[in-house]
Amino acid sequence: MPEVKVPELAESITEGTIAEWLKQVGDSVDKGEAILELETDKVNVEVVSEEAGVLQELLANEGDTVEVGQSIAVVGEGSGNNAPETSKQDDSEKQSSASSNENEANQTKSEPQNDSASDNAQDKGARVNATPSARKYAREKGIDLSEVATQSNDIVRKEHVNQTQNNQSNSQQTAQSSTKEEAKKTAEQQNPTKPVIREKMSRRKKTAAKKLLEVSNNTAMLTTFNEIDMTNVMNLRKRKKEQFIKDHDGTKLGFMSFFTKAAVAALKKYPEVNAEIDGEDMITKQFYDIGVAVSTEDGLLVPFVRDCDKKNFAEIEDEIANLATKARDKKLGLDDMVNGSFTITNGGIFGSMMSTPIINGSQAAILGMHSIITRPIAIDADTIENRPMMYIALSYDHRIIDGKEAVGFLKTIKELIENPEDLLLES
Repeated sequence: MPEVKVPELAESITEGTIAEWLKQVGDSVDKGEAILELETDKVNVEVVSEEAGVLQELLANEGDTVEVGQSIAVVGEGSGNNAPETSKQDDSEKQSSASSNENEANQTKSEPQNDSASDNAQDKGARVNATPSARKYAREKGIDLSEVATQSNDIVRKEHVNQTQNNQSNSQQTAQSSTKEEAKKTAEQQNPTKPVIREKMSRRKKTAAKKLLEVSNNTAMLTTFNEIDMTNVMNLRKRKKEQFIKDHDGTKLGFMSFFTKAAVAALKKYPEVNAEIDGEDMITKQFYDIGVAVSTEDGLLVPFVRDCDKKNFAEIEDEIANLATKARDKKLGLDDMVNGSFTITNGGIFGSMMSTPIINGSQAAILGMHSIITRPIAIDADTIENRPMMYIALSYDHRIIDGKEAVGFLKTIKELIENPEDLLLES
């Protein structure tokens, strides 16, 4: 019988965790239809069946770690529910009629279990009459169509699923509050003076912790700092803001496009910063796919804006906004997350004044942006003015990049941001 196997995911991903089975034993499955959601180190992906038929057996459970190429389910021929259960029951009845009294007794003991398994599979496999958009929306939101309440004989529509999701969300919030209270009380009972809550780390957090430790252990990481007077770029944004929105269909001109274009110019000037070590070789990248760190409920993700050297400011701002939305909606694909050349992280949106960012994966460096804070700055020997200032940091792998190149790279960023007209010429 055809087996469903974990597909090839990405070059650096060899395993994943089954987050949710979207189909159960006895359910009808179409060719190309998603049957489970797999959580990987980077994103969640749907695994589809290559054959049409009936899902006959699950070879792994939710929460299990499975490897690429591993068989995780069996799809057999048929169009109805409970094909495997019915077949087993029929075989048992045939054996029962031809067996000895002892076998009949054993069969009698097992019949209630078979009946129960068959009933459960039939309940799970009951097909709900729903529109395709409702099915897709329910799958994306993790809603069981059998739980969607509609009037008798009604077709389940997207609005019905949405209403059910709202109801479940309210119920989950109440349940989570109750669970947290119970966990707190249990902790206090076990150790009244020092309460704690113990919970299992998600796969993504465990993977992030492992990779960050690897970077820290396997690189000679240093950080250099500089500061930028943001006056000119802020004034330019203020002057051009309204016209930019009109010219580019509502796209807003943010700081990230300025820093992205400045990073591309600096990478061209200092190519070692756009390199990585592979064994005994150093690979200097001739492309500029810039990672932009995005904060989500599941932690920090770094999707990449491709070919930033070929994109204008509006295209970069559009792509950053699109990737951020996909990240928060858990719709990033593996292609969005791999094979970047350089990363920018903006701790300033959380109020960070200064930090030492950790290099992303095998890259050679990462640029950290921080809060814009008005500070008194000496303009010359006789003049002090309040200026909007930002600290920037470059963490870099000293095995590839010397201090001279790191300082020069950061100085180039500073000069281009403080003179945004030059940045436009560089673009």
